[in-house]
Parts: sequence; structure tokens; C-alpha cells
Amino acid sequence: MQVWPPAVTLTGTFAALVPLSPDHLEDLQEASNDGELHKLWYTTVPSAEGMQADIVRRIAQPDMQAFAVIEQGSGKAVGMTTFMNTSKANHRVEIGSTWYRAAVQGTPVNTECKLMLLTHAFEELNCVCVEFRTHFMNSQSRRAIERLGAKLDGILRSNMIMKNGTVRDTAVYSIIASEWPSVKANLSGKLERLANR
Repeated sequence: MQVWPPAVTLTGTFAALVPLSPDHLEDLQEASNDGELHKLWYTTVPSAEGMQADIVRRIAQPDMQAFAVIEQGSGKAVGMTTFMNTSKANHRVEIGSTWYRAAVQGTPVNTECKLMLLTHAFEELNCVCVEFRTHFMNSQSRRAIERLGAKLDGILRSNMIMKNGTVRDTAVYSIIASEWPSVKANLSGKLERLANR
């Protein structure tokens, strides 16, 4: 069975997205500890102790293409992102399970990664829709998704049980192919502004 999307490396000025591998373990353990993101109750960022299992899980999923986010300046893995719930038949992917170490949040890294992933999805994979999902309570993530130009499709109520036992309502957003040119222009402009700060 052919894997879709096929493995790819995406390279930008500030970051590169490379297929996730066990070689990224130490960098990602360090990244997880920066800001203790795994302690946020409304996220699913792996702890340093759970990182190896999370890498193995992501690599093993047939409908997932997981990436390590490499910061170009340091050459180190500073987070992860994933094409998930992929459907070749329906030309759809979800961009999710994304996190970055605290030190690179607010830098051009995330914006450039989103631009690279969306460009690949719409222009190389010919997706008709790219989806994003996040916890209804994760206002930081929701604002970031909305700044991309994604539109709220709806709320999946009581959609997931979190590690602390709470039940997550999931906010589902999407960008469709006809919106991509405007979204691309917006992201490109935002990246230029961040780069010139």
C-alpha cells in the first residue's frame, strides 16, 4: 500500500520540516522542558519522559506524516508538527499535534512552518481542504489558527477525554482551496514583517 502523502522535507529560511525520527529524541526532550508545555492541561504535548513513545507512535500511524521542526540557526529540533487524518481519496489533510519550545514561540518559525505545510498541501498534494483542530479552551491556539485565515467549521462537543480526565470540546477549523491564494498572501506578508522586526 502506497503511503500518502509521501515523505518530504520542506526547507525555509528560518525552519526546516524533516521526517520525524528517533534521532530527534534528545532535542525534543529539551524542547518539551522549555516552558514545561506538557503541564498545560488543555494540550497534549509529550513530556521529556514520554517523548520516545510519542515519536514511535507518530511514526507508526499510517494516516500521519510527522515532522520534526528544525530551527535553521541552531540546527536543533525545536518542536513537532504533523499531517494527520490524511485522505488521498478526498484530497484532505489535517495539520495538527503541533508544538514548539517556548524560546521560538513568537519568532518567524511557526509562521514559516505553516506557510510551508499549506503550500505543500494545496500546491503539491492538490488538497481541496486543510483542517485544524484544537481544544475549545485553548484560546492561544484558536487565535493563531484564526490569524492564518482558517474559518471555524464548528465545535465537536465531548469529543475527547484528556489525560487529566476532563472531556474536550474540539474546535474544528478549515481552509479550502479557493481561499488559499488570500491565505498565502496573508501568511507571506506576516512572515516578512516578523523577519524584519
